[in-house]
Amino acid sequence: MFRRILFALIVLFSCFAAAQKRPLTFDDMMQLKRIGDFTVSPDGHWVTFSATDVSLADNSRKTHLWIVPVAGGENRRLTPAGATNEDRLRFAPDGKRVLFITGSQIWTQDFDVTAGVLTGAPRQATNISTEADGAIWSPDGHSILFISGVYPECNDDACNKAKDQAAEKSKVKAQLFTRLLYRHWNAYGNRKRSHLFLVPAEGGVAGNAARDLTPGDHDVPPFSLGGQDQYSIAPDSSEVAFTSNLDEVEATSTNSDVFTLSLKDPAAKPRNLTAENKGSDSTPMYSPDGKYLAIRSQFRAGYESDRFRLRLIDRASGKISNLTEGFDRWVDSMSWAPDSKKLYITAGNEGRSPIYEVYVEGVPVKIGGWIAPKVPVRVLVGGYNDSPTPTADGKTIVFARNSVRFPNEIFAVDLSRAIQASDRTQMNEALAASETIPTQLTNLNAAVLNAVSMQPVEPFWFTGSENAKVQGFLLKPPNFDATKKYPVKFLIHGGPQGAWGDDWSFRWNPNMFASDGYLVVMVNPRGSTGYGQKFVDDINGDWGGRAYQDLMLGLDYVGKTYAFADTNNACALGASYGGYAVNWIITHNNRFKCAVSHDGMWNTDSAWGTTEELWFNNWEFKGTPYTNRELYRKWSPMLSGANIKTPTLVVHGQLDYRLDVSEGFQLFTTLQTMKVPSKMLYFPDEGHWVLKPQNSQLWYKTVNGWVDTYLKK
Repeated sequence: MFRRILFALIVLFSCFAAAQKRPLTFDDMMQLKRIGDFTVSPDGHWVTFSATDVSLADNSRKTHLWIVPVAGGENRRLTPAGATNEDRLRFAPDGKRVLFITGSQIWTQDFDVTAGVLTGAPRQATNISTEADGAIWSPDGHSILFISGVYPECNDDACNKAKDQAAEKSKVKAQLFTRLLYRHWNAYGNRKRSHLFLVPAEGGVAGNAARDLTPGDHDVPPFSLGGQDQYSIAPDSSEVAFTSNLDEVEATSTNSDVFTLSLKDPAAKPRNLTAENKGSDSTPMYSPDGKYLAIRSQFRAGYESDRFRLRLIDRASGKISNLTEGFDRWVDSMSWAPDSKKLYITAGNEGRSPIYEVYVEGVPVKIGGWIAPKVPVRVLVGGYNDSPTPTADGKTIVFARNSVRFPNEIFAVDLSRAIQASDRTQMNEALAASETIPTQLTNLNAAVLNAVSMQPVEPFWFTGSENAKVQGFLLKPPNFDATKKYPVKFLIHGGPQGAWGDDWSFRWNPNMFASDGYLVVMVNPRGSTGYGQKFVDDINGDWGGRAYQDLMLGLDYVGKTYAFADTNNACALGASYGGYAVNWIITHNNRFKCAVSHDGMWNTDSAWGTTEELWFNNWEFKGTPYTNRELYRKWSPMLSGANIKTPTLVVHGQLDYRLDVSEGFQLFTTLQTMKVPSKMLYFPDEGHWVLKPQNSQLWYKTVNGWVDTYLKK
């Protein structure tokens, strides 16, 4: 009797506690610390990480360095309270020094390995006028490798500084272009190239003390929106491996290659290790024993969304082997195990990103008393993870994880438990996730997260176009009541080679969309990642075909299956490819009460002529508007613009050079000419993404307000 009363009281208390929580608000999101880059100390005792504080009032972000024991414990600031914008800490090989970036220069400082604190005064390692970033130690601890953007014709820092000062003082701001890729992502080119530099770890303060390892008119490494370093140093500090693209027309090429350069011979020239592959080769990473270079490769030239494979280069013979040919998922992040016998990777899979282990020579899988044939890949930890990093003793993996209910946090898992779970589950991610429970190391956001109510994503499967198996996700509003009907926000992801899943976003946050009483529906149509490469390829040359049908069939399925989903009272929202999909939808049906088109392609011809990365449009539309006019016209929403009746909010940024702002202007002009209810939210200071805090606040207010206007009449 007592147990039943106690249980009833616990349930009652839980319900009361849940009722006290509020829906997630924009202010809540801005209070969350954004945990980014992390590293593990050489002795395996400490994890240092960066955490960014956002100030909505100041419209700014400031990054600081923090530390936490690998075994779990207090999260505390590593750098002094007065320090600002410190980032990218890296331990020296002996663990007794660290480097970090602040003020766009590299600094070093002593580290007390016992107490986990910085000691002594920081020492400036660089003073280069073109700034320093991406720093790593050489394994012998004598040097620091870093990136700086320099003029290719300059031989020293004085030349770069003089050119920058002259450009700043000049009243003429005109630029003369002589080749493509004259602007990229959100900026026009300034004729500079990223180069790799090497500087002594101690005393290399003067700009001319840094040695330019990669002189010439090419970027080393190529432009990247994030991910792992595109360079590394051999364990014996004898050479550096890096990524570069030497093709003449960079705007049409994805053919990056992996090069090595001797650090012992000042006259040495880079050596191309992957010239045989015309697709992308990148992310070189030396094995701890120095025998191999692990790289990520795509095989199809000009296709940025080909499958990322994990390949090994034998440094002695030059032979390249493919470890994941039978693994039909993209290899995202990776790291070597300390014994050099395997690697740990993450790979998107059905809305999650598990951690897998990949053995150099395959791994036996135990099934009862029988040992099955060796397989190259097996799952270790389920969930949505990134950057698996083993401790030096190989007993623990530290990694980043997020969910639709919390932003990036750092976790650790005992590898012995993970491997036992993997043996029992035999590649079953769901069981591996339930049996391998990691320890959460960071908890900087607990106060905010504990006060808000956020729902989990719930997966569903349905039959899509051509009888394909397609996945979608539901996210219910706070205080959900199954007896009620809820209006629907139908979110469409970008890419198109992207995916919805159980992950966090500050820019398109599902719980923010649901918090005001909406059911959020997200479908991963053809082109989405995490379902095999054929599923990805099915959108090539078919932008308004299978993917469009998958989206509509997914919404139909939700309406028929879930009584609480009012799919007749729905708004379609999307950005990038999602913006294109919204444009296609509103020109081909009138089923939605409203629409939001953010950075969407409207006119396929003009989008080709104004984008910077031509390889994307050339691949997706199988040529240029001059060589394949029919396909460009077939999938151009503009040519069906006379059909629009759906009230539409258009959003675009002036600095978006992937999809030029003219695409948004053309759509808005059409809507206004057709007298369709419409507004345009224009950001003169944003690119493809809305990043500034106050701009983001306006974005959410405008987008959600637009939806409320039509779904909550």
